[in-house]
Amino acid sequence: MSDISTLLAETCTRLFTDLVTADSLRAAEAGEWPGDLWPALEENGLTRPLVPEAQGGVGLTWQDTFPILFAAGYHAAPVPLAETIVAGWQLAEAGMAVPDGAITLADDQTSLDLAGSDSAWHVSGRLEQVPWAGSADHILAIAKNDDQRKLVLLERDRISVESDTNIGRDPRGAISVSDASPAAVADLPNGFMPAPMLLFAALARSAQMAGAIAGVLDLCVEYAGDREQFGRPLAKFQAIQHQLAILATEAAAAQTAAQYACRAVDVTPRASLAIQEIATAKIRTGEAAGKAAAIGHQVHGAIGFTEEYRLHYLTRRLWSWRSEFGAELLWAAHLGAVITAGGADELWPHITSLPKE
Repeated sequence: MSDISTLLAETCTRLFTDLVTADSLRAAEAGEWPGDLWPALEENGLTRPLVPEAQGGVGLTWQDTFPILFAAGYHAAPVPLAETIVAGWQLAEAGMAVPDGAITLADDQTSLDLAGSDSAWHVSGRLEQVPWAGSADHILAIAKNDDQRKLVLLERDRISVESDTNIGRDPRGAISVSDASPAAVADLPNGFMPAPMLLFAALARSAQMAGAIAGVLDLCVEYAGDREQFGRPLAKFQAIQHQLAILATEAAAAQTAAQYACRAVDVTPRASLAIQEIATAKIRTGEAAGKAAAIGHQVHGAIGFTEEYRLHYLTRRLWSWRSEFGAELLWAAHLGAVITAGGADELWPHITSLPKE
């Protein structure tokens, strides 16, 4: 881990430990915006790590940004931090100004229509299950303009939102837009695949899931060491030790896959060519998320579902994040397409040689 990564990890741990408490999580899930947490994240530059300094950001790499996303997952931070980080990076890559405040993004690339020209653009359509749609100040999406797809930045006060929540009780919403003027329009950055929202949001979710799985592991280890049954700690029982060993393996695999995918984006000449590593990360962290949630609740028993205990704040989000921005089946299909395109002779070199410095 680099010096900057270590510093970011320490900063995030301090902020999230102080500001993401059981009370603040309950308040957020009841619909209250974390008024102390978001300003603290902005003041410490944690909402714009991938935005170049010239555009008001910090100018970090994906590898350096990983600890921020990991910590957000570990603490189940109830804010659109991952979405804002990805949206800010894509806006900067497209040469667009990055607005202040929280930014969410929509991975649907077929449901918005863009009409007009540079002098007067108009967007219409409907998007489903947009993360934090009712809380974010802006929404970054892709709209169709004839045979082209363009990035469009929408202001919150120019859209209609039907509020909902996911399994993790984080806000989700359906967005309706009718002949609205976007705040900005731009071509997709050179080298980006047609669905950049899906690809890089999946990477951010992978890092978050890796963090949440690590959080589940730490809770299980602590609980098994403290809780006694039949006169000895749960951690002394072979069955519990076996489950904790499986969980530790899954946590390590998830973190490694997500970190490797972040590195792939940094060292690959065209960011979207890291699809193999990102697909692998989303698949592997998704599989680990299911096992971690199951083992976590097996180890804890009934207490894991109580409102006062932290475990279910992590597992509910793991269940939700696993399916958001593409579940394992979708990314397995993408990964299979990448591998088969090269043919059998290229399989082993492809696995062992990517990514290169």
